[in-house]
Amino acid sequence: MTTLTPVLSAHWDEKDSFTIDAYKRHGGYKAVEKALAMEPDAVIQIVKDSGLRGRGGAGFPTGMKWGFIPQGDDKEHYLVVNADESEPGTCKDTPLLMANPHVLIEGMIIASYAIRAKYAFIYIRGEVTHVVRRVQQAIEDAYKAGYLGKGIFKTETDLELVLHVGAGAYICGEETALLDSLEGFRGQPRLRPPFPAIAGLYARPTVVNNVESIASVPSIIANGAEWFSSMGTEKSKGMTLYSLSGHVTRPGQFEAPLGITLREVLELAGGVRAGHEIKFWTPGGSSTPLFTAAHLDTPLDYEGVAAAGSMLGTKALQIFDETTCVVRAVLRWTEFYKHESCGKCTPCREGTWWLVQILRDLENGKGTAADLDKLLDLCENILGRSFCALGDGATSPITSSIQYFRDEYIAHLTNGGCPFDPRAATLFATAGVDAK
Repeated sequence: MTTLTPVLSAHWDEKDSFTIDAYKRHGGYKAVEKALAMEPDAVIQIVKDSGLRGRGGAGFPTGMKWGFIPQGDDKEHYLVVNADESEPGTCKDTPLLMANPHVLIEGMIIASYAIRAKYAFIYIRGEVTHVVRRVQQAIEDAYKAGYLGKGIFKTETDLELVLHVGAGAYICGEETALLDSLEGFRGQPRLRPPFPAIAGLYARPTVVNNVESIASVPSIIANGAEWFSSMGTEKSKGMTLYSLSGHVTRPGQFEAPLGITLREVLELAGGVRAGHEIKFWTPGGSSTPLFTAAHLDTPLDYEGVAAAGSMLGTKALQIFDETTCVVRAVLRWTEFYKHESCGKCTPCREGTWWLVQILRDLENGKGTAADLDKLLDLCENILGRSFCALGDGATSPITSSIQYFRDEYIAHLTNGGCPFDPRAATLFATAGVDAK
């Protein structure tokens, strides 16, 4: 399976790909016309039949999430798109929005119609000002064309779309913290139940989806559920964007069927940078357990990655070669999670602080081997006990790195500091430990 399947990325190389004219030139906004001629429940059923799963990390079936919205409840329904892309290593939504924002808008119109929502929101990171401007322009163009507002596409359907710019908090990538921020409160996760489908934005039924999830909907409506489900694996259907970064020859976005392996993606990207070999990598961003070269042939779908002991997450494939100190890399990630903890719950607020202190000592060669057990004990007390998944994610690189690279941690203690010499690309020469 080495063939790319460009659907979302099919026209990214065109100079005007982001304009409404270019999007319509390639059949844009035809799928929404088809959807509006159908019953809303029929649209939901097509998405269910396609097997589309959330592309934001958890992989929950998109059509099923839409189906949770109660109908006939005489309440306002809302659609919220989570464009607060902030997981270290994840960089798929930003190029998608830069190159083709209209595919998201069309997907949002279809999704809003399906769940009977008259208001939709895009929550986007405040740091990506260039993306904010591009999406805002696309929204304005859609309004001018009659695709948003009152009586869209000359029907009786109404839809108002609002672009909301966040303030750069990682925690707002968690859907309930995002909703609190959207309402004007401090971004902190909510206690569930009730779930957003029952009491979400402004305590009304709400669907929260990732950018790529919604952007995949127009092609499903246009080409049919069978077309989409013909790609991928038995339980992980369709194509998706893999973000390849780090020590590779050609980093970038690779749109391929779910189930492709990292070995195949690396072949498409020209392999690991010349003269080096892979040491460890993340299958879904820094909050997923690390993999090593032994996992190069693991199918990159939800089931395959889970069976190997990690999570597919956002499909952020960060590649690190033998010149990287795993202890330092894990410390930097942990410092990020400590900084971004919202402080609402004790396990995450206090736990991430202590994780950083111990990891800093280990990197500097202080402490004893017993500190590794203390690290694992801390992780065990955070995992599954924090209010949201941030705490769980903070423990993943630590526990997995100790599992695969315990000798490297010990080498720091033996050497009295990091025994890594980046100029000579020699690892553990002093401690005599094989890092591979």
